[in-house]
Amino acid sequence: MLVLVAPGQGAQSPGFLTPWLDLPGVTERLAEWSAVVDLDLIHYGTKADAEEIRDTAVAQPLLVAAGLLTARQLFASPADLVRRSGAVAGHSVGEITAAAAAGVLSEQSAMALVRKRGLAMAEAAAVTETGMAALLGGEPDAVLPHLERLGLTPANVNGAGQIVAAGTAEQLAALAEDKPEGTRKVVPLKVAGAFHTHHMAPAVATLEALVPTLDASDPGTRYVSNKDGQAVATGAEILQRLVNQVSNPVRWDLCMETFKELGVTAIIELCPAGTLVGLAKRALPGVKTLALKTPDNLDAARALIAEHSAAQIPADSAQTPAE
Repeated sequence: MLVLVAPGQGAQSPGFLTPWLDLPGVTERLAEWSAVVDLDLIHYGTKADAEEIRDTAVAQPLLVAAGLLTARQLFASPADLVRRSGAVAGHSVGEITAAAAAGVLSEQSAMALVRKRGLAMAEAAAVTETGMAALLGGEPDAVLPHLERLGLTPANVNGAGQIVAAGTAEQLAALAEDKPEGTRKVVPLKVAGAFHTHHMAPAVATLEALVPTLDASDPGTRYVSNKDGQAVATGAEILQRLVNQVSNPVRWDLCMETFKELGVTAIIELCPAGTLVGLAKRALPGVKTLALKTPDNLDAARALIAEHSAAQIPADSAQTPAE
């Protein structure tokens, strides 16, 4: 069984979209989505520096656009994607990419939603100087109480020995000086706020107001949610979870547990790939993985799809994503 996953904020790097612009239709599609989000996605994906694309309001639309663009290169049509994918999931903002891939949102609606999300989260992050840091190594039984003592939130519980802490600059500085027992390293992340914590409450309210304007269809394949790792069957519930997840912890560890229970045999991570495949290699031994970083990876990805896809699912049992 094939699972398609989409990365979250921090996965971006300067120029990562440059090689993709050589493919037919990519520049035109980016120009179209740039008009939707009122951002020059081509500039930010090819020429902008690390600081420019660290901006939450820029990074989030850029990541969703990259994921949707690269998913289009792998499958013959939206219907082919849902027919061949046994499940989809995204980490944090990658959930919007996954929702569009599963047919819950049209690509245009996904881009409109992520633009509002990025702006709202950037505004919430500006209230207090906050951030996030990944803790590598250490057992949850030791790490989680330690974070609580420092006033930090375990904003991402990623599994495979990785927990991401979020809080104020002072709290993160204290963490750097006082690591939990067994933690090898504390790595600051390229994000501009304490996402998936109470600091993002104002952004939730902003997105709640947007929900009535969006049409959400039920997913055409399994959509695995960051909230609890469960597959969600209705578009309405997925949309509500996308809103609430802004201030709730990401439980990627539970998503991977669900992949395991479903019998996953292969995982493809959409561009800009690497982080989620790295976690899967440690947490899901024996599962084949592929990080779709550049067009050079497309042939290998298509071969993996052919070998591990759920193409035996009848075409009329999966809903076709909206164009």
